[in-house]
Amino acid sequence: MKYVSTQGGITPIAFQDAVMMGLADDGGLIVPESIPDARPHLNEWRKLAYNDLAMEVMRPFIDDIDPDDLREMIDRAYGKNFHPEVAPTVRVGGLFVLELWHGPTLAFKDVALQLLGHLFEYILAQRGGRMNILGATSGDTGSAAICGVRGRKGIDIFVMHPHGRVSPIQERQMTTVLDANVHNLAVKGTFDDCQNIMKALAGDLEFKRRHSLGAVNSVNWARVLAQVVYYFKAVFDVQRLTGAPGVRVAVPTGNFGDILAGWYAQQMGLPISQLVLATNRNDILSRFFNTGVYATGEVHQTYSPSMDIQVASNFERYLYYRLGCDAAKLRAMMEGFRRTGSLTVEAGEKGVDPRMPAGMAGEDECLAVIREYHDRHGYLLDPHTAVGVAVAQKRGLAGDPVVCLATAHPAKFPDAIRKATGKDLAHHPDIDKLMHLPTRCQVVPNDRQAVREFIEKTVGRRS
Repeated sequence: MKYVSTQGGITPIAFQDAVMMGLADDGGLIVPESIPDARPHLNEWRKLAYNDLAMEVMRPFIDDIDPDDLREMIDRAYGKNFHPEVAPTVRVGGLFVLELWHGPTLAFKDVALQLLGHLFEYILAQRGGRMNILGATSGDTGSAAICGVRGRKGIDIFVMHPHGRVSPIQERQMTTVLDANVHNLAVKGTFDDCQNIMKALAGDLEFKRRHSLGAVNSVNWARVLAQVVYYFKAVFDVQRLTGAPGVRVAVPTGNFGDILAGWYAQQMGLPISQLVLATNRNDILSRFFNTGVYATGEVHQTYSPSMDIQVASNFERYLYYRLGCDAAKLRAMMEGFRRTGSLTVEAGEKGVDPRMPAGMAGEDECLAVIREYHDRHGYLLDPHTAVGVAVAQKRGLAGDPVVCLATAHPAKFPDAIRKATGKDLAHHPDIDKLMHLPTRCQVVPNDRQAVREFIEKTVGRRS
């Protein structure tokens, strides 16, 4: 399997090169040249435990790592630091929930970033040298990325988060990690500002190469690939419990990475009848899939801060396929979007993609669903998952069974849980101890030069 850029400006590369390149050198996103057909294997795969399933799903995409080495990395990534099933599926009321928060930082990002840390270390051991990872987070990516690479040889990580715009717990999950190779930057701006700085620095090829700059955000193809696996797990679980031929998957999303992994699984032949896209008030994605118009607006702070995003970085990958893998068309459309903040594709009566219906849940709806599921089912949803459940319920639960991806443990968002239920219910021992630990973080202006200088100064001290 070789990989190319959505914008057509790089020669095909192997998987390891795709992992290390992160953002494509031409400013596009890296995608596989083809999507394997999994349909002949589904009956065999549905019997497999998670790590075995991960090996089978990912192996067609990775032909430059010895299978035994890949299996060892999978087993190390999903070991004692996860639930025995990695991501268990539970029935709650009229739907199912895939609990993706059983990793070390209690968020779905752990599933991909624990593996990515091992991949980075493996590739560096093969090639030698050091790398500097630059990431941007709206909440959970930062702590999961830090956890994935803290203390690893040859790696420094720089994580930007929007100052005052992540939850206090999300912030402390990052800033209480004091390992010498971990550097937290609080940027005086929004997540979109952080992401723009990251892309600008990654797009400066001289800077990128001089400092061996890598990416942990879902612009890195390995992140998306690792997430494809749990869609197979979810669908197989629900089919086993219901006997249904097809399954709908509801996905709360802001940056389009999680649902894009589901789209790849769907394209591989996994019987996902619909991917239900759910956004909060920051609804650029739901508006696009309903109208065909992708237009930026003001970023609103919500109870689901990881989705407080206007420009979804992974959307470019979907658009590439939507345009028939025409890199020239994609490049022209993205250049127009950067100039005007808007782009348009054709939409029919059922929106842009009938297999990806979309909806938005506001703050009151989010809190109401948290309260409903606690009062009626004794089950606590975090606010992001509640957005997914709210949109799924509005679209109706009749027909193919629905599984919603639960993206974080509710203990990460105690204020929202308290607001919804009137009770102090959201606790986890790993979270509770954070409040008593020392922190380290550098506040910086919303300026790429300031971030660039911080990286250069830090890397210079390592030399």
